[in-house]
Amino acid sequence: MISIALPKGSLEEQTLLLFKEADLEVRRTDRDYNPKIDDERIGKVKILRPQEIPDYVARGYFDLGISGKDWVKETSADVIEVASLNYSKTGEGSVKIVIAVHGDEPIHEIKEIRPGSRVTTEYPNLTKKFFEDLNIPVSLFYSYGASEAKVPDLVDVVVDLTETGTTLRKNGLRIIGQIMESKTLIIAHKASYGDPEKRRAIDSVVTLLLGVIEARHQVLLSMNVSENALERVIACLPALKRPTVAQLYGGGYYSVETVVAKRGVNRLICDLKEAGAEDILEVPISKIIR
Repeated sequence: MISIALPKGSLEEQTLLLFKEADLEVRRTDRDYNPKIDDERIGKVKILRPQEIPDYVARGYFDLGISGKDWVKETSADVIEVASLNYSKTGEGSVKIVIAVHGDEPIHEIKEIRPGSRVTTEYPNLTKKFFEDLNIPVSLFYSYGASEAKVPDLVDVVVDLTETGTTLRKNGLRIIGQIMESKTLIIAHKASYGDPEKRRAIDSVVTLLLGVIEARHQVLLSMNVSENALERVIACLPALKRPTVAQLYGGGYYSVETVVAKRGVNRLICDLKEAGAEDILEVPISKIIR
């Protein structure tokens, strides 16, 4: 069995959804920090702050964890980065650690930040190294949240995590640079990943999670096609896909199935119909395992 640490807070909803879609549903109550996953490969499960998870995994308290690349870098955790998961707190995509100042500041580039500026951040280690590499001495203040509310009265510069920058802009701040881009990672304890039995369990769980991520971008198209329209319909399908074609009972018609990208499928369906496809079905896919 393996133990898993899952993130609390902004990544929690999307992570629990991912596990549910992978048929690894996390069962708990609102106040339950010791949930269960009904799978023989998984023993202990904890929901913890993503800031803590890389260090706990590195120390071997957990075999597997999900956290942001930002926290792996901030804590310098010595872990195996097993896979990247294309989601953030609101859905697909990545987040960025950015540098922002008040809109009234005559600063438009990071190099224009004045020496001695007061900088607030939840990432003191990354921020310290960033400004040291630029030879800009600053005073760092650790932030426990709501960093944008501290400018300009308490601090001069904010280093914060954002997806779109909307919250920063609403608070009168202007983004002038970026420290790094971060994605959600599956991380593993080094010794656990080197253990053959635990490695098999880890890889099987990761396979299911990545299968869900990939399936979110694909759909299955199924249709009936007359013999005289078959070549036209096949020509409409994406060139890199090899459809399954089977002759239907009675002759004269074929069943055609293929997996295509979800984006643009509405237009593709219309093209297929125009080419002669009939009884077109668009079927969602729960997992794609390569």
